[in-house]
Amino acid sequence: MPSAARTYLAVDLGASSGRVVAGHFDGQRVSLEEVHRFENGPVAVGPRLYWRTFQLWSDIQDGLRAAAQRFGSQIVSVGVDTWGVDFGLLDAHDELLSAPVAYRDQRTQGGFERAFAVVPRADVFEATGLQFMELNTLYQLLAAKHMGSPPLERAARMLMMPDLFHWMLSGEKSNELTNASTTQLYDPRQGDWSWSLIDRFELPRSLFGPISAPGARLGKLLPHVARETGLGDVDVVLPGSHDTASAVLAAPGATTQPGEMPNWCYLSSGTWSLMGIETQTPVINAQAADWNFTNEGGVAGTTRLLKNISGLWLVQECRRIWRQQGSDFSWSELTR
Repeated sequence: MPSAARTYLAVDLGASSGRVVAGHFDGQRVSLEEVHRFENGPVAVGPRLYWRTFQLWSDIQDGLRAAAQRFGSQIVSVGVDTWGVDFGLLDAHDELLSAPVAYRDQRTQGGFERAFAVVPRADVFEATGLQFMELNTLYQLLAAKHMGSPPLERAARMLMMPDLFHWMLSGEKSNELTNASTTQLYDPRQGDWSWSLIDRFELPRSLFGPISAPGARLGKLLPHVARETGLGDVDVVLPGSHDTASAVLAAPGATTQPGEMPNWCYLSSGTWSLMGIETQTPVINAQAADWNFTNEGGVAGTTRLLKNISGLWLVQECRRIWRQQGSDFSWSELTR
């Protein structure tokens, strides 16, 4: 790596693992280097399934510390991407009210019936263009409301998972576009929250902050984070914070013009596999609704028209059960 290279840190969190990656740019080429990798996965506490949020935060700091020791003053910025739909709630004093609940938690069962009794299914799709999955943020919020959830009743602000970690890094609250678009409460035509849908479901408007575009600079690391990681005066910059949005941005496909359909598609494989195309405008019509396609926000104003497909979750579950039984297989062993 040339000494003049600038280094950008990416925190990439998935449902089964996380990593801190350094991207080195020498003025012409980007090279990637994994700095730190760690496990992730939900944990059951009583009837709920939570993300190990505070362990993730500790692991992220370990990765940033390792990067600071290796690359020092070459580091320019850091940003976080995660999966979609899940969120944390802050109160009026910026206290995190609960560990975020994982999307596979059972509280959303019956979510469609609850939602469509208030707003017809067709109206929800017309407003958002998003696929119908009971794990979507909308049904999580409605389930929490139905249960009289104390965290929701006290909440002043909702932060999606990457927004939550960006807040921990910088102290700034944001709602980045690509992850907001997974909530089924985002209007892809207007590039803003679907306020009419939020009002019809009687959700507090105050939960939803201004939408921030990928590439926006939030500010510097908080002083104590800069000190504890050794990173110093480093910027916190929003990536396409939904992991699929960042993956699609890296795909070497040709850019299309407005009105054109691309001649290439992508398959982003992880816990879920996502197959789709990148368009200049959302595709919201009866056929997309019938086929349960989804329109999610992309980087630079694009739309990711895609379909969720079963991915590696079954393999991840097998690995988890084998580990409980005493056989701890690495991913490299499983993929030989």
